[in-house]
Order: sequence, then C-alpha cells, then structure tokens
Amino acid sequence: MSTTYPTIMHRDGFEAFVLALPQTTLVRQWRDDSVAKVGGKIFALLDRDPGEVWLKVSEMAYELLTELDGVRPAPYFARASWVAISVESPLTGDEVEAYVREAHRIIAGKLSKKVRAELGL
Repeated sequence: MSTTYPTIMHRDGFEAFVLALPQTTLVRQWRDDSVAKVGGKIFALLDRDPGEVWLKVSEMAYELLTELDGVRPAPYFARASWVAISVESPLTGDEVEAYVREAHRIIAGKLSKKVRAELGL
C-alpha cells in the first residue's frame, strides 16, 4: 500500500508553490535542501523528498503547532519560532501552504523599507 502525501511535501510541489510567491528565489543548500528566500532571507525549506517543510511562524502558531504530532521545533531555527512539519502531521496540504504563505509574509515584513520598495513588496 502506497502513501500519498500533499504535493507541497514533495520537492517539485514545494518548489513550484514557493516560486509562485512574490519575489521568491530558490536555492539548494546544505544537504541539497530546497531553500526559499525573499529578499535574501529564508522563509521556508524542504528537508528531504517527501519530507519536512521547515518554516517561520508567529509565536502563537509556534506554540499551537508544536503540540501536534508530526510537528516539531525546527533544528537550529527553533529559537526564532520555526517549525518542521513532517509528512506524518495531521495538517492538510492546503494548511501547510497557508503557513508557507504566512512565513513569506512574516519574513518579507522584516525586510527594510528600502529592500521592500526595491522588490515591490
């Protein structure tokens, strides 16, 4: 029996989704992770294929999400309210996509006014 995971939990789906967000760039870093950036700042990454989506969340979302099975503090990033959402989490693909959109918004909002203006954000 094969398991079907949400599209965003696969490299092709993750990359297509994040590249559709405004002013996003994508690089392969570390262990060939797909790393999404806005204004040169990381807002999400895919670790493994299928695997875990790591992303920036609000402090409130961090507290709520890390109570779920399949969601944990993201290694090395947790102190900055990052979570790692695994394929075993109860979140749907649409919910993960919504959190990725929010991560993009949070990080873009932290860019300087000048950089946001240059990027048209």
